[in-house]
Amino acid sequence: QVQLVESGGGLVQAGGSLRLSCAASGSIVSINVMGWYRQAPGKQRELVASITRGGTINYADSVKGRFTISRDNAKNTVYLQMNSLKPEDTAVYYCNAQSIVVVTYSSYNTWGQGTQVTVSS
Repeated sequence: QVQLVESGGGLVQAGGSLRLSCAASGSIVSINVMGWYRQAPGKQRELVASITRGGTINYADSVKGRFTISRDNAKNTVYLQMNSLKPEDTAVYYCNAQSIVVVTYSSYNTWGQGTQVTVSS
């Protein structure tokens, strides 16, 4: 199984920056995709950014040009650099890892505990 530990959330003013980190442990060789989701009060959880084992990156339209997702060299930690933060970015941010079960050609998801990001106006 995979375990995810998140850090880096906090309170910032509009226009500021934060860097989120997600460290994976356990069956890390099984991870195919890692990404960041967020959920604001009264809203559904949405994908913010994702990165595959091969380096393919996707961003939500709302964060393109402001957020950057990246991995460390060992592919066991993913980061989300958030610049030019807006009040509408306020949410709980969750790290996610998609893992592959080779023998069954199936996948499963692991979620981090979530970290609060609050952007004040």
